[in-house]
Amino acid sequence: MGEPAKRPKQKNPVLRTRLPTLPPAPRSRVALGLTAAAARGRLELQVCLDCGAVQYPPREVCRACLSHRLIWRPQDGRGELIAETTLRNAQELFFRERLPWRVGNVRLDAGVNVIAYVHENVGAAPCRVRVEAALDRASQAVLVAVPDQGRTLMSDDPKLREMTCDPRSRKILVTDGKSALGQAIVRALSAAGADLIWIGEAEPWKKVPGFEALRALPQAAIVPLDVTDGRSVRELAGEIGGKVDIVVNTGDYHRTFTIASRRGVETAQLEMDVNYFGLLRLAQEFAPVLQARAADGAANAIAWVNLLSIFALANYPSHGTYSASKAAALSLSQALRAELRPAGVRVINLFPGPIDDDWDQLEQPPKLSPTAVAHVVIEALKGSVEDVYPGDVAQDWLARHLENPKALERELSGNAP
Repeated sequence: MGEPAKRPKQKNPVLRTRLPTLPPAPRSRVALGLTAAAARGRLELQVCLDCGAVQYPPREVCRACLSHRLIWRPQDGRGELIAETTLRNAQELFFRERLPWRVGNVRLDAGVNVIAYVHENVGAAPCRVRVEAALDRASQAVLVAVPDQGRTLMSDDPKLREMTCDPRSRKILVTDGKSALGQAIVRALSAAGADLIWIGEAEPWKKVPGFEALRALPQAAIVPLDVTDGRSVRELAGEIGGKVDIVVNTGDYHRTFTIASRRGVETAQLEMDVNYFGLLRLAQEFAPVLQARAADGAANAIAWVNLLSIFALANYPSHGTYSASKAAALSLSQALRAELRPAGVRVINLFPGPIDDDWDQLEQPPKLSPTAVAHVVIEALKGSVEDVYPGDVAQDWLARHLENPKALERELSGNAP
């Protein structure tokens, strides 16, 4: 196991601000298939439908039979590290600042050779390894060779830790600590070794079970934050924005209404005000300071996590206006990701299925507990992903959406009253 990250001393404000450097980002359109899978934490390679040959690197036609019928399929990544080297010189600024780099040639059991970063826990070649797909600081797919047996975290390797958003020793803002999910995430971040957790509190007069217990956590600091109030967001950003390493946006307003079941637009406006405009207010105030601190070494700003919903992927008519607000938030989070990517700050979107809370009471199991979702948040930060779909329902919806989005739309409309 690697040593826990030690938070460095506060930087000298007189020194010049370091600008972030990123690894080379251009990829061909076909190569982005590897990135799409890595963003979900999966290793996928192209497979020829005609001869079955696995392809690497990504290509337009099969290397064996020249067929153009190539599809992406999951791979287990197991193989043998047959050769390795340590790079001590580099032309790219990103790598030059981080030398030496250990890389190796892995012969996958699937029949192709790949070049991968080699985790420090991997023994000398030749040896058995497992190749995983991850996202680098430019949010493009890279391959990492880890030991074949057991579970190895990238954050255990000081070189690879930078590709993760590990919450250890980080200062983190959780925007709403009053929901059951927000409280579970705060407790999970505390257990994961966060240095300081600011916990947003709106409507302090409203007492909710479990919130007061958060004050007893050694890293916790309750702060006033109402994402529906631009002044509240602006004042908090002015106070702590320059210190935040990770923003976890747990703001969520959820009501189960179809379009025709309630007159007026007040409920839909509240959903949009929290789920969409709340995210927009946070992004306008906190994103610029995250960008400015993206190159602060081990104390840099590193991630933004959004709690969305699988209902953002396709509208669920019995939660019609809520689905629409989450779809709007998804679109906005993609814009936020595009703006933060040049600084190397990762935007992670969570798409959980129904959560066992007040507003999903009538949904049939399986449902996720807040604690289970909080665990997924920690795993996402410790890993190297952008999009996470926790739970059986979310995984099923995602598979159907990728296969035939129109069929998913029609199937969901069958649940409408």
